[in-house]
Amino acid sequence: MKKSTLVTLVGAAAAIGAGVWFYTKPAPQAEGGAAGGSTPAQAQGQGKGGGQQGPTAVNVVAPQRQDVAVMLQANGIVSPLSTVDLHPQTTSTITKVHIKEGDFVKQGQLMFSLDSRSDSANVEKAQAQVQRDRASLMDLERQYKRSQELLSQNFIAQGAVDTLRSQVEAAKALLAADQAAAQAAQVGAGYNTIRAPLTGRVGAINVYPGSLVQMATSLTTVTQLNPINVSFTLPESALGALLAAKQAGKVPVQVTSGGQDFQGHLSFIDNAVDAQSGVIKVKAEFDNSATRLWPGQYVNAKLTVQTLKDALVVPQNAIITNTRGTFVYTVAEDQTAKVANIQRLHSFGPYAAVTGLNGDEKVIVEGKQNLRPGAKVKIAEAAPEGGKGRGDGKGDGKGENLSRKKKDSAA
Repeated sequence: MKKSTLVTLVGAAAAIGAGVWFYTKPAPQAEGGAAGGSTPAQAQGQGKGGGQQGPTAVNVVAPQRQDVAVMLQANGIVSPLSTVDLHPQTTSTITKVHIKEGDFVKQGQLMFSLDSRSDSANVEKAQAQVQRDRASLMDLERQYKRSQELLSQNFIAQGAVDTLRSQVEAAKALLAADQAAAQAAQVGAGYNTIRAPLTGRVGAINVYPGSLVQMATSLTTVTQLNPINVSFTLPESALGALLAAKQAGKVPVQVTSGGQDFQGHLSFIDNAVDAQSGVIKVKAEFDNSATRLWPGQYVNAKLTVQTLKDALVVPQNAIITNTRGTFVYTVAEDQTAKVANIQRLHSFGPYAAVTGLNGDEKVIVEGKQNLRPGAKVKIAEAAPEGGKGRGDGKGDGKGENLSRKKKDSAA
């Protein structure tokens, strides 16, 4: 019993020792290698420049020269040139309404008739008074002329002639006063016919025949629709360019409503900037003979204030702005990244007009994220027509299969 236990313990100790030796023995060196030598992977890395990173693949574009329109955009609202709220100028009763709601009226067209019987009587009375005064004046003038003849024959005294002359002057003054009263009566009678003050469209009518109206009563409104205004605001920073464009001539303005464009011109620039919001109010005038623009509509307005002639245009995604300023990376002759400082003149869509370039540079648009000035770059090849060979994952796979076959044969 003791002998078998001893044999078991000796066998277990031998197994443990063999396991320790197997896991702790040194790894065998590659054939031809020496102790302390580099691995094949390390040797390959050293043979390629000691682990330095290769050139960065980039895509480039050439700046384009073109005329660029400097446009300002804003949201505007259509507003009429004028709107008149019609009120009677006397207290009376509506006898007839000559128009309907929504009608287009011309300036001077009869719209409402009021009860004019009392005013007509006052006009007749004033005219009769004028006729009476005129007859009295004519009689006094005849008496004055006769007195002058009698004075020349020494039949009457000078004082009687002077008295008649004074009476003639008083009669003339009375006649003038009554003529003015008659004219005033005619003006008052004219208030009983209300005519269109301008050409435009009639709004809602608030009275009917038989309605008693006063000076505070609103009858209807007339809105001028052609031409028509579009009001909008622009930032204070655009004021200089706006004034310069206005002085140079007509400033074209385009508005879009319902998918349709309308062409007009700038007609008004406010005389002060709103100190709270920092914007200035402007208006543009448009022909609206087809009545496609309606007061109160919201529209998108585009205002062309300047045209940059023969400007250099680059994609906006090529422009970098940081603490050093605004610049782009270009490819130098030695195939390195070069910084070109630029100034952005105007941005439009995905492009921007800039200064600081000659026009013959190769501007880097893709692959610039990790670039540094002087870093080596490699211009990516342009994709062939038809999309073959593009690096977008949509190739035909022939190149991939060919390379896999070469690897298999080498193996």
